[in-house]
Amino acid sequence: MSLVNGSHQVSSTDGDPFERIINAAQKVRPSVVSVLTHKQPKALEDEGWFEEDTESLPEDEESLELPEGFDFGEDFDFGDDFGGDFGGSQEDALGSGVIFKKLEGKAFIITNNHVVEDADTLEVVLVNGEKRTATLVGTDRVSDIAVLSIDSKGIGEVAEFGDSTKLRLGETVIAIGNPLGLGDTLTSGIVSYTNRIIPVSLNQDGIYDWEQEVIQTDAAINEGNSGGALVDLNGRVIGINTMKIADTGVEGLGFAIPVNEITEVVTELMLKGHIARPYLGVYTVDLSNPYAPLSKKEKENLNLPKTITEGVVVLDALGPALDAGLQLNDVIVKLDGKPVNTTLELRKHLYRNTKVGGELNVTFYREGKLKSLKIKLQEKPEE
Repeated sequence: MSLVNGSHQVSSTDGDPFERIINAAQKVRPSVVSVLTHKQPKALEDEGWFEEDTESLPEDEESLELPEGFDFGEDFDFGDDFGGDFGGSQEDALGSGVIFKKLEGKAFIITNNHVVEDADTLEVVLVNGEKRTATLVGTDRVSDIAVLSIDSKGIGEVAEFGDSTKLRLGETVIAIGNPLGLGDTLTSGIVSYTNRIIPVSLNQDGIYDWEQEVIQTDAAINEGNSGGALVDLNGRVIGINTMKIADTGVEGLGFAIPVNEITEVVTELMLKGHIARPYLGVYTVDLSNPYAPLSKKEKENLNLPKTITEGVVVLDALGPALDAGLQLNDVIVKLDGKPVNTTLELRKHLYRNTKVGGELNVTFYREGKLKSLKIKLQEKPEE
């Protein structure tokens, strides 16, 4: 399946730009939807707030002693016997999506993984305000892409995709989505940069473990725009809005994933529901990590030649790596003959240059001696 239209792409600078913005918006608006995610908070007893041993509870509530200054309030409702929805109602979140395909009575929608991740139920709001229950078809944290499906009844044309590789600096673009719950919102701007590389923390732990290629734009992109469309003046989707740097004094920095980067991801999500990525099976730390540097003693224990200052230290070996013989304190310096200095570079080589079932040639130092192993890669287990 190809998301990119193969026909000649008319320059987005031809004609009256204001009239073209209007026409482009009219063309793509019906295919951009709002995505509502609902998550039921866990009951507090599931979080360990209440002990299972009921014999230790006071015999009457009058004997409950609360911390000084603590008051439940007159209208506080404990719920039914501390069960059910105790702890609050549903947590709702907002996002956007783009209808890109109709097939066998279903309409398929691209959105961001972070919009739908961990949601219990999903709804989609069409441009006419109609709500429909959505089903998660597949999702991928690394690319931050997810695919949903809804009943296609009454849905007309789907979005047309352009060629994001043909974008030029300064080209006018339109962002359409559901910022702050304001569905069907349109903003415009220019392409500020065509292939910006942004570091990403996949686990939201502050450690950058991936890099995302994005289109940078000054079109206003706010919370809720994620998953929406970035559109050229031909009315073709050329990016999926994904993030915004929002800080005091920072404006005009919006990002979108280029559609050419997600074609294969979407195809595999439609077929399998997940992305089959190769798995080496190592926990690692960078030899030259500026944020958590190895101590002098730790480096001495590696027994590396003095000329080796970059590489990836193995902390633990599992699965394929363990089976092949990688060990604690092995220092990986090359993969398939190409230098590898960081865990990020290791992961990029794995995901972009290897396949499940393929062989990876790993060059490493052990006790000061240069060695190599061939490791047969397995599919990465689901997290």
